[in-house]
Amino acid sequence: MAETSDIASLTFEKALAQLEEIVSRLESGKVDLEQSIAIYTRGEALKAHCEKLLKDAEARIEKITLKPDGTPASTEPLDVG
Repeated sequence: MAETSDIASLTFEKALAQLEEIVSRLESGKVDLEQSIAIYTRGEALKAHCEKLLKDAEARIEKITLKPDGTPASTEPLDVG
């Protein structure tokens, strides 16, 4: 399995696919201890990367502001804080 340093360049979809593969391998119980530790560590890094990408995406989402009559007025950045 590739080193964790390449994770930063992965898209969300590719990182998630790798994470799903790791979970499947670990759940199968057919991985020796040393390899389990290595792929678990990579899985943790993939999970963190996916969470960061999701948080970044949420920060780019805009919310629609409404006029008093309920019609759309404008958009503004979503406050995720």
